[in-house]
Amino acid sequence: MTNKITLHHGDGGVKTNALINEVFLKYYGANMDVSLSDAFIFDVKTSKLAYTTDSFVVQPLFFRGGDIGKLAVCGTLNDLATAGAKPYYLSASFMIEEGFDIDVLCKIAQSMGDVCKENGVKIVTGDTKVVEKGSVDGLFINTSGIGVVAESFAPSKIEPEDEIIITGTIAEHGTAILLDRYDLEIETNITSDCCALSHLITDLDKVLPYIKLMKDPTRGGVATVLNEIATNVGYNVELIENRIPMNPQIKAINDILGIDPFYLACEGRMILVVKNGFGKRVLQKLRKLRGYENAQSIGRFTNDYQKTVYLKTSIGGKRVMPSLEGQMVPRIC
Repeated sequence: MTNKITLHHGDGGVKTNALINEVFLKYYGANMDVSLSDAFIFDVKTSKLAYTTDSFVVQPLFFRGGDIGKLAVCGTLNDLATAGAKPYYLSASFMIEEGFDIDVLCKIAQSMGDVCKENGVKIVTGDTKVVEKGSVDGLFINTSGIGVVAESFAPSKIEPEDEIIITGTIAEHGTAILLDRYDLEIETNITSDCCALSHLITDLDKVLPYIKLMKDPTRGGVATVLNEIATNVGYNVELIENRIPMNPQIKAINDILGIDPFYLACEGRMILVVKNGFGKRVLQKLRKLRGYENAQSIGRFTNDYQKTVYLKTSIGGKRVMPSLEGQMVPRIC
């Protein structure tokens, strides 16, 4: 096989089959009992499934802490997690630009396979399209996923005084992308928080009944996601500035760049809305888990109907945080 993608890799013939076998099946299809059928057949032994799909167009394709392949799998697993679902099967479709380096594609496929193995999921079907030079910026990936919803997870109506928890420090993915995309000469050990959160469904099983909603703050960051929730439920969101976990380097870098970290994407964090009075119990459970030591209760819903997100600042004031208008950092996931 040549070391560059050609249009013949997308024509459905010999080179397409070689690409599938020597790249995709080699890195994430081996030993998975995956047939080469255009559709995957599986038994349904539950009455409640979750299904999601997402496309990934990040630039650059490789960034500190991950790459587009890891991001694609983690993003879909995390979307299933927001529904309280344990993931089982994924699809993966690629749109590849003519001339793309096959060695690079192998690294991306291997990254996807590694995340799948770590989380006990299988990529069981997919598709590959090759387009002319200039039609796609290197590589786009679409992943879809199916999972089984935990019986103990029962989303319910959000009410005043319900608590808001974030599972870790914020804005690390967005900041990592900024540093690598623009080759900013800032010395830092910051990496993307990109990781799969699907294990939370099992690890939080005993406290899942107290969790009313789960949402991952990707594009638009924490502020935009909370605005979406506030608009839907009709209450204000009150955040406490000194409770929001943030790496001091993240704050310093974004201060230099003039960017608000509350609007930068997280790719390994979850916002939990918890029934009033049970936040401490959920938080204690989270902090016992590896990687969630920085989980924090950051605010609550308040009893009025202005649908506003505001921050109680460390100096005693209030700062309104509207939804993001436009793209602060495009092509971030």
